[in-house]
Amino acid sequence: MTEAILLVGGKGTRLRPLTVHTPKPMVPAAGVPFLTHQLARARAAGVTHIVLATSYLAEVFEPYFGDGSALGLHIEYVTETEPLGTGGAIRNVASRLHSDPDDPVLIFNGDILTGLDIRALVATHEESGADVSLHLTKVDDPRAYGLVPTDPSGRVTAFLEKPQTLEEIVTDQINAGAYVFRRSVIDTIPAGRPVSVERETFPDLLSSGAHLQGMVDSTYWLDLGTPQAFVRGSADLVLGRAPSPAVPGRCGDRLVLPTASVAPDAKLTGGTVVGENASVGEGARISGSTILSGAVIEPGAVITDSLVGAGARIGARSTLSGTVIGDGATVGADNELREGVRVWCEATLPAGAVRFSSDQ
Repeated sequence: MTEAILLVGGKGTRLRPLTVHTPKPMVPAAGVPFLTHQLARARAAGVTHIVLATSYLAEVFEPYFGDGSALGLHIEYVTETEPLGTGGAIRNVASRLHSDPDDPVLIFNGDILTGLDIRALVATHEESGADVSLHLTKVDDPRAYGLVPTDPSGRVTAFLEKPQTLEEIVTDQINAGAYVFRRSVIDTIPAGRPVSVERETFPDLLSSGAHLQGMVDSTYWLDLGTPQAFVRGSADLVLGRAPSPAVPGRCGDRLVLPTASVAPDAKLTGGTVVGENASVGEGARISGSTILSGAVIEPGAVITDSLVGAGARIGARSTLSGTVIGDGATVGADNELREGVRVWCEATLPAGAVRFSSDQ
């Protein structure tokens, strides 16, 4: 297995305002665009040729990664003129693949952070003789996901929509968003129209008698679709809980990029990242958060489990918990922002404008 397709065309609407100017896979996690971690892990598993299926803000990817040689890869880019869904995107890039009909092709989504053993998934695919093999993971509460039950040999028996009742929860196994396709199967996906691999391709293959194999791998897995998850994923990369060869530094409580400035008495913990040319003032306390490039954290600010966008400014003594600050936004001094708050790009909050306690 030397080829892969990486699906990076989504708009990332649940991550806004992080994705107003930046496609979701290019939002920095642990100091580099999240996509870098996926590319590096694919390369470590033996992949040498990757096709990126792009759509939203497609022009951002190639200037950053080029031909992929810096990562030891050959990267090609295919842009959808209209969104084609997961299956349609896979079919749309098929002409760029060089594999023979029976060769395995790795396919994965651009918003999943995982410790999946890619080589083991490919081995399972080859040993079982499957047409498609799926990475499955177990979750405590599967109600938000489609369920994928398997027989004792691991062969997939059904694809079930999100369960609405407890009686419908027949397994805790869910589709984890990484697949190995037999190359010839990709050509059976209808071309030129939107296709969902989860809702159409897989059920159709199953009903036609194709062999779909599941491999349960319950190592680290996180869907980075929400701001809270994205911040946690970045922190877990820094802390070493999520594996990646692309973290630009040693794993630990903090990751401060070389051009950043941090006051000697500032306290950074919990996998906090301070990006390029960002600055953190005296007495600031930041835990489990991501401070993107050029952001300014003024003295005495307290930031927890939050993301501060590129070029944003957080005023002195302001407190943030579970919040997202868009690129170029300004939060004046003495504000209090709590869980779920999103401040849009370039917005300005005057000093003391939002509070959950008295002004004393």
